[in-house]
Amino acid sequence: MKKFGLMFILILAFGTILAACGSDSSKSSSDKKELVIGVDDQFAPMGFRDEANKLVGFDIDYAKAAAKEMGYSVKFQPIDWSSKEAELQSGRIDLIWNGYTITDDRKEKVLFSKPYLENAQVIVTKEDSKLAKIADLKGKNIGLQAQSSAAEALDANAIKKDVKNVSEYKDNVLALNDLKTGRTDAVVIDEVVIDYYMSKEEGTYKVLDESLSPEQYGVGVKKGNDDLLKELQTALDTLNENGTAAKISEEWFGESKVLK
Repeated sequence: MKKFGLMFILILAFGTILAACGSDSSKSSSDKKELVIGVDDQFAPMGFRDEANKLVGFDIDYAKAAAKEMGYSVKFQPIDWSSKEAELQSGRIDLIWNGYTITDDRKEKVLFSKPYLENAQVIVTKEDSKLAKIADLKGKNIGLQAQSSAAEALDANAIKKDVKNVSEYKDNVLALNDLKTGRTDAVVIDEVVIDYYMSKEEGTYKVLDESLSPEQYGVGVKKGNDDLLKELQTALDTLNENGTAAKISEEWFGESKVLK
């Protein structure tokens, strides 16, 4: 009986050790560091789908480089851009990173990295349009992406009260399609975005000389997550210092546009 009792104790102890080892292994796997980044996958050239449906763009490459510097794996999560802050606050994503304009209103909802790219909200029309300046938008139909800084820029301009109608779209691609078909007369859009489409569709669009507002892009982090913001900013600073950010910019824009 004593032998049986001792053997039972040894088997039980061995089983406990195995269970503990399995538990540690599982914990190690589940604790793998991953950044989930919310993106608008129709926002060229910052983040968009190429002909093979692969997610590409300046922000995609920039985020991958930063995540690598931080020691994280990265997962890009396409989101409804009009719900981006809600996605961040719920914890479904860790960062908003896709041509995300820094505004006073957004600063009340999220933490921002330092600005990394200059941009402006501009007005685009068809190449053969007679529109030439902001005042010409009086009585016209305007399109823009919903819940974007384009909407804020138009709201802040006196011309808003004089336009005939403002149509909001899920993304800029839909807004530009309606411009081409004549459903709208002009679209308020990010300068970096329309520059990309004008390079791909020569003779289709023109941009008015007057812009609505200058702006800057930043990365959005959930309020209260100061440690992640600090870690991210350190990585972005390193990418600036070692030339990685400039190299990525040159690949997408033909020049170094990244702010230091």
